[in-house]
Amino acid sequence: MKFIAAAIQMLASPDKEANLRLAEAKVREAAERGARVVALPEVFNWRGEAREERQQAEPIPGPTTERMGRLARELRIYLLSGSLLERVSGLSRAYNTSLLFDPRGNLIACYRKIHLFDVEIESGVSATESETREPGSEVIVVQTELCPMGLTVCYDLRFPELYRALVFKGAQMIFVPAAFTALTGEAHWEPLLRARAIENQVYIVAPDQIGKNPYSFTTYGNSMIVDPWGRILARASDLPGIIYAEIDLDYLAKVRAELPSLAHRKVF
Repeated sequence: MKFIAAAIQMLASPDKEANLRLAEAKVREAAERGARVVALPEVFNWRGEAREERQQAEPIPGPTTERMGRLARELRIYLLSGSLLERVSGLSRAYNTSLLFDPRGNLIACYRKIHLFDVEIESGVSATESETREPGSEVIVVQTELCPMGLTVCYDLRFPELYRALVFKGAQMIFVPAAFTALTGEAHWEPLLRARAIENQVYIVAPDQIGKNPYSFTTYGNSMIVDPWGRILARASDLPGIIYAEIDLDYLAKVRAELPSLAHRKVF
């Protein structure tokens, strides 16, 4: 089986309605160009001051999920709704939650980001996601009419154990919606994406945010789609846009058959 996947690169702002309208327009454009799977970046619907995160978080289902579900149904696509801040009753912090809708508009997968970005890098990146966000704990793979799809978010990319768990749950394509920092992205983004694709023999679809947000760090862009051999099939620039690539499941099976590294795995 072959199909087209698209990754949308955009810069989210504190204006939620403007972000949603931009995302909807780009998703429509991708679908019109033949994409059956369209992925948005991390926190695509709102990115502002950390102290406002609880206020901006939404329940699931909620306003953003209703809009994304309708859009997926209208366009008859699988839509990865990047991630959004999820408000849960009884919790003071929000989950960073990635959502996958099917072509009927059903919410078929919901993944809460497990690894929180708490770093202090001398050359300019400071983040403490754990102050405002709750970590998830569940590894999510969902079977679809196209292939089994695994969900991760941004900083998860640095933890290969999660990706191996996704593959052993059946994933053939893994999403990595991100707001990756420009500082770390320049050195780490491409090698990490290619490594996760190579070592797990999967397709990686990684839509990133791009540019400077006045309330946060500058994001790297360079959204990518990588094949199971580690080849970059599509790569965005340092500007907003959409990238496309053909996902070929017969090729994935060929790679796994000819170089059966997953079958050769040893546990120490």
